[in-house]
Amino acid sequence: MKLKGKTVGVLAEDLYQEMELWYPVYRFREAGAKVKIIGPEKKTYKSKLGYPADADTAAGKTDAEQFDAIIIPGGYAPDIMRRYPEMVKLVRDAIKKGKVVGAICHGGWMLCSAGGIEGKKVTGFFAIKDDLVNAGAKYVDAEVVVDGNIVTSRKPDDLPAFCREIMKLLKG
Repeated sequence: MKLKGKTVGVLAEDLYQEMELWYPVYRFREAGAKVKIIGPEKKTYKSKLGYPADADTAAGKTDAEQFDAIIIPGGYAPDIMRRYPEMVKLVRDAIKKGKVVGAICHGGWMLCSAGGIEGKKVTGFFAIKDDLVNAGAKYVDAEVVVDGNIVTSRKPDDLPAFCREIMKLLKG
């Protein structure tokens, strides 16, 4: 297993995009990583279509040091999760500690709130381009963009490339 010994946190909140949460969860588990779903609270979150995701832990009960990577799925969940200081702190700390941080689609909203993307090349769903630019990032319209420890993608179609680049960084 390529990622045995690695721990990946996937953030969750209501209105998450189904594929952007579950594809990385299953892909990284398949590669041997331990995957934990993290929410503002340890409870069940519903996707845009009502699919449940049970948080293994609450953001305030964990810290970035416990993870090799943090994944931020899109949908409208990032706009809700960034209202919780402990969720923002987890992402901010992961960025500062050089952990791999991946954001897809609207997940870039959490990067805007957490900071640490100033001067970085990023992508995301085209509707949040202005938010990313206003946060100091350099927006690029591409399937996947890697800048240091930050990996970003635009939409569900980009998930294979998104996960592949995160895996490369985790393998070193």
